[in-house]
Amino acid sequence: MAELSDYTSLRVGGPAKKFIEVSSEKEIIEAIEGAADSPILIMGAGTNMLVSDDGFAGTVIRISNNKIEAEVDACSGATLTIGAGENWDEFVKTTISRGFAGLETLSGIPGTVGAAPIQNIGAYGHEVSEFITRVRTYDRQVKALKTFTNQECEFSYRNSHFKAHPGRYVVLDVAFQLRIGEVTTPITYIELASALGISVGEKSSVVTCREKVLELRSRKGMLLSDSDHDSWSAGSFFTNPIVSAEVAAQLPLDAPRWPQTDGRVKTSAAWLIEHSGITKGQSIGGARISTKHVLALTNSGGAKASEIAALAKLAQEKVKATFNIALEPEVNLVGLNLL
Repeated sequence: MAELSDYTSLRVGGPAKKFIEVSSEKEIIEAIEGAADSPILIMGAGTNMLVSDDGFAGTVIRISNNKIEAEVDACSGATLTIGAGENWDEFVKTTISRGFAGLETLSGIPGTVGAAPIQNIGAYGHEVSEFITRVRTYDRQVKALKTFTNQECEFSYRNSHFKAHPGRYVVLDVAFQLRIGEVTTPITYIELASALGISVGEKSSVVTCREKVLELRSRKGMLLSDSDHDSWSAGSFFTNPIVSAEVAAQLPLDAPRWPQTDGRVKTSAAWLIEHSGITKGQSIGGARISTKHVLALTNSGGAKASEIAALAKLAQEKVKATFNIALEPEVNLVGLNLL
């Protein structure tokens, strides 16, 4: 019986009743249909989930298909179709080595290509939805293939149609449109611009941008490493809250604020956590707030899923009590609940 702690970046999680690894579209669909009415958990790299110590009482399907198809035009750029099981950062690295631009600020994000549209991953001023043209899926409800255009994906901040309908759609492959070039678009994120030694609004080489993004992520413990327990995490555990203008006005003056097009305001989950009294290195059992970045909850060695969940709840409670803002988890919870 497979222990799911062996397949997640947090290195926690109990056994799966049944565990299947698949590497082709045919195998994916056969595994799903073969599970019949049994609960199904779809896994890629296991980098964005917290699985309970009890494990999963159903069928876990781990996808590792990694096909790559490319069509390149000097005017329109490159259209790339990538299998859901392809490692995300290896894909980004490949696009840059082949002279394509766009994904460089998304370097170093752990996980697979198939998970990217579900979560609408993003970093340093960009989201993957800017580059996706279509997502091809298997619809478990009607037992048929279904392709979504970018608009039909209903992308929003760390959200999508797929995330809003958990368990229904299994991503098979994703199509991206990238431009040909060696220079980024204007850098809009202050921290990245500073690392690049340029002003906000200026451009950088794509290669240098990727290097600096990886350096920034490494300093925050956001690059997976067997030897660094600060990286035994699921990345950012909470999303940045988007609140009403009235709620934002009640925050201290030095709280980060990013106005949204709908009149609401995004603020920083990390800032809220740190200013609510939670500190880097704070722990419950083997679960620990990263010593590098308060937004990462880590396994310092021998942690239980229940301890990580308890630490997450503590952060939620502190932020709620201090700022009256509810933190929402970015990670997928399997067999666990927070506030």
